[in-house]
Amino acid sequence: MISSPSSLSPLPSTSATSDLFDQSALSTLAQRLVEAARRAGADAADAVAVRGISQGVEVRDGRVEESERSEGDDVGLRVLVGKRQAVVSTNDVSGDGVARLAERAVAMARVAPDDKYVGLADASLLARDFPDLDLLDPKIPSTSELERRACEAEAAALAVKGVTKSGGASASAGIGGMVLITSDGFHGSYLRSSQGISMTAISGDGTGMERDYDYTSAPHASDLESPAKVGRTAGERTVARANPRKVETCKVPVVFDPRVSGSLVGHLVGAINGASIARKTSFLRDRLGQQLFSNDIRIIDDPLRRRGLRSQPFDAEGVKVKKLAIVDSGVLTSWLLDSATARELGLVTTGHAHRGVSSSPSPGPYNLHLEAGQSTPQQLICDIKQGFYVTDLIGSGVNGVTGDYSRGASGFWIENGKITYPVSEVTIAGHLLEMFKSMVAANNLEFRFGINAPTVRIEGLTLGGR
Repeated sequence: MISSPSSLSPLPSTSATSDLFDQSALSTLAQRLVEAARRAGADAADAVAVRGISQGVEVRDGRVEESERSEGDDVGLRVLVGKRQAVVSTNDVSGDGVARLAERAVAMARVAPDDKYVGLADASLLARDFPDLDLLDPKIPSTSELERRACEAEAAALAVKGVTKSGGASASAGIGGMVLITSDGFHGSYLRSSQGISMTAISGDGTGMERDYDYTSAPHASDLESPAKVGRTAGERTVARANPRKVETCKVPVVFDPRVSGSLVGHLVGAINGASIARKTSFLRDRLGQQLFSNDIRIIDDPLRRRGLRSQPFDAEGVKVKKLAIVDSGVLTSWLLDSATARELGLVTTGHAHRGVSSSPSPGPYNLHLEAGQSTPQQLICDIKQGFYVTDLIGSGVNGVTGDYSRGASGFWIENGKITYPVSEVTIAGHLLEMFKSMVAANNLEFRFGINAPTVRIEGLTLGGR
């Protein structure tokens, strides 16, 4: 729902948020759904209830352009009849709606195809204790506070010499969370707040126009970068991109800035997703236990990081989650599995099930990071006679089946160990296996995103220019 600033209903004040934080009604509803499914003939069932509340403000030239607010509770019911499964969802369960929803789900399951891998998680793997991950900020910012943050970020960007106009600033806040109840006795819930600030700045005009951005996001307001820093960084990045040059096609070392280096971890994780492995659609399907990186590379998935953007105390099947080194000393140690893909592969779930109210569980990561190395970013660059420093990637030209990598990019030319002039409209290409082998990580890891990595250097990529 989008409304004008004057008609927007703000998120409740701190003194009125207890109802938002109280999931008892959602828990009762999920329990009723599971019980109704069993009465309707399901052999097993689980129910997910999801709470989502969000509010955002966008400003341009010091004025609010748009305010948006959404609020709702949605529920999903998964039922199993033998080895047949069905999922139904709704945001309106009133009157006898619970019984009717359960009956419909069971009827759907009875005509669904058999799938020998479906089923609830093994009861022995379910979470019994739920650690406090400090994911909920009890102080919800008002609309006026969000507007102040956005305006401050925009003002800081416009104050940077060379910035000619604003591409818009925004600030947002919200609460999300879920309740999961299963017919074999699991009952868990969590809530997570989210807050963010972003700014896009523009320099030049006409065909010489350049733009860049910065943003910050965290569950707690105290962990956000200041609006002024977000704006200033966006402005400085934009000005640095002015008057980019073209370069000749060549094969050079490529250094990835931290705001794009995490994408390399993302490509790895996409390729070790249990669903891709089971379908044999991953270039890493035969690589478990093999050395993919140098000995000093470790890649961690940590669902239990305090105040992590993707932290949660259990997965979407109720399975206990834990910190996992998916790459340890350069060796690929694990797939990311939910119960169904684990059964198909003859393995045990790794607790990586994710789920929406209208879908069955599927594997996915939590908080990912590539551990920091020993060298400074400058040390990674200092011996490069000619190379490319990437600050922005465009498109999604990565083939998860073959491992071929090709993406549009912009950044800066490296010459004699120094970052020099800006470069745009190039393509970087290679193969992910070769890229992983040559990867070297710097020591500047920061935890700012869902996937975090320090500056990374990769050898011998093809730079497609003029």
